[in-house]
Amino acid sequence: MKLIITDKDCLLKPLQMVSGIVDRRHTLPILSNVLIEIENGKLKLVTSDLEIEVETVTGNPDFENDKTLKTSVSVRKFLDILRALPSNSNLELTKLQNRLQIVSGKSRFNLQLLSAEDFPRMISDEEPSGITFTLKQQILKNQLLRTAPAMAHKDIRYYLNGLLFSVEEDKLTIVATDMHRLGLTSIHLDENFEKTETIVPRKTVLELIKQLEDSDEPVTIKILPKKICFHFSEAVLTSKVIAGNFINFKRAIPEACPFEFTINRLDFLHALQRIAIILNTNELLQNVRLNISNGKMNISAHNKDQEDAQEEIEIDYSNETIDSTFNISYLMEVLNTLNSKTIKCSFKKIDGGILITLPDDQQFMHILMPMLE
Repeated sequence: MKLIITDKDCLLKPLQMVSGIVDRRHTLPILSNVLIEIENGKLKLVTSDLEIEVETVTGNPDFENDKTLKTSVSVRKFLDILRALPSNSNLELTKLQNRLQIVSGKSRFNLQLLSAEDFPRMISDEEPSGITFTLKQQILKNQLLRTAPAMAHKDIRYYLNGLLFSVEEDKLTIVATDMHRLGLTSIHLDENFEKTETIVPRKTVLELIKQLEDSDEPVTIKILPKKICFHFSEAVLTSKVIAGNFINFKRAIPEACPFEFTINRLDFLHALQRIAIILNTNELLQNVRLNISNGKMNISAHNKDQEDAQEEIEIDYSNETIDSTFNISYLMEVLNTLNSKTIKCSFKKIDGGILITLPDDQQFMHILMPMLE
């Protein structure tokens, strides 16, 4: 089969969308490949790592061909070739037995093919029906960005290595925790559902954040017993979910916090960034001390070389003195994910954890536990 492509971007863009989940170190050679199907004027590209599958379907006049193509080729090599070719390059793709020949101008490449029949697919139709709802892409992306930093990474408590999606009535609650911090946010849904919970793996969440656009375009979410599917733009991301029960996160939310104040988010963030200069990245403890008293917050830190730094920010506070220590990286991460001008900081105890909320968004909260000196 021979196919003429008049614009390489009609291949490059969908290939970039599916390439992110491919693991270079996978022991199965077929999982380093992208499944290519061209039929009835449609190009379908699929990649998988056995836990996540990404599929794109695009139409283009160049694909309107009487013949069909179904094979798989190295996604990295194919992608690197397309990126290296000049813009607006014409391509000629020819399948020659177990090789895919790519010709563009005076450039010629022959890539090894593997059988499409050996490519593993996720079949969602095998599972009982689940629940389905639609959100705007930018809304889901923003809420994922806010909560994702609190996900655990390679924790032996496997159920912490992802995000909890909890649907109850007309609300989707997204929760993440590594037991040192907890991020929680809620999104209103247009209809009511029975209570449904699933844990989305960390890798899926990070890939989803890359795929979602900052637009009002829809993303449709289908939660199944063992999988979750995200349909957006011209792509479908399907992922297995983490089996097990998430922690009872509601117990971590303090009922009353008598010590609280509002602070300018960027003033707080920039002060922390300056303090962080003296903290060595290879040190185990990256602690910053917050001392809050009448009208001011004093921020300080020191390192093992007996160097120290201090910052002071004026705030509206007139209660008991708060004195607590936190991981500075955790604090900066949550402040970086927000776009509100001000944040509200609340403490249940004067030496306890900090609850960060937003004055204009009652659905978001981030809890950070104190660190030992």
